[in-house]
Amino acid sequence: MFDPLCGPVGIFTWLGQSTILACGDTGWGDEIAAGLKVTVAVALVTLPIGLLIGFIVALGQQSEEKAVRLAAGIYTTIFRGLPELLTLFIIYYGMQILIQSVLAWFGYDGRVEINAFFSGVIALSVVFSSYCSEVLLSAFRAIPKGQYEAGDALGLHRGRTMMLIILPQLVRIALPGLVNLWMILLKDTSYVSIIGLADVLRQTGVAVKVTKEAFLFYTLACAIYLGLAILSSFGLRYIERWAKRSEISR
Repeated sequence: MFDPLCGPVGIFTWLGQSTILACGDTGWGDEIAAGLKVTVAVALVTLPIGLLIGFIVALGQQSEEKAVRLAAGIYTTIFRGLPELLTLFIIYYGMQILIQSVLAWFGYDGRVEINAFFSGVIALSVVFSSYCSEVLLSAFRAIPKGQYEAGDALGLHRGRTMMLIILPQLVRIALPGLVNLWMILLKDTSYVSIIGLADVLRQTGVAVKVTKEAFLFYTLACAIYLGLAILSSFGLRYIERWAKRSEISR
């Protein structure tokens, strides 16, 4: 019902059943609509995972333990330095080899195939988190140390200080950078088409091969990605205003 492309009030539904973009057996509308759902699902699942990993890595970069700081620094250097497509290939094929080797050690010789959606989410999550950690690290450093001391003076343990004092400020400071990373993530979801996941780009690519209408379908893919970016910008603008309300009230 809420499908913007093939739902009751969807864009492709308005075109009727006589066009190449029609929904159903007569056109490619339903395939592209399914690809849109996959694209959005990959982005939405990747976001919280990447944010969590990025937050942990940012904390690690501030750790008093040298080994922890070194490990966090190596993590961000590797995944910010590698091309996203190469990271995707390493995780998709490397995880299969690793899991198959472990199972072979236990006596299982069957073939193992990793789910493309799972691999895509993991690959995009580690890339997103490596950039996210740098944004959060800069935000952490922008918060005066006196804020931590204030928590100690109030008798709050470290976790409560983080939740009640540091995190609200961290969100306001880091939000513009995180908004940019979300926009990049939306575009990077197109990489999952390389490993066979039926997202928008792969579905339009299949339609091009069958119909030979490259300009039409690739223009449609551009419009879909731009539409996602525009909708995201409206939502993120609202979140930014909400995050700044307390700051404005002061």
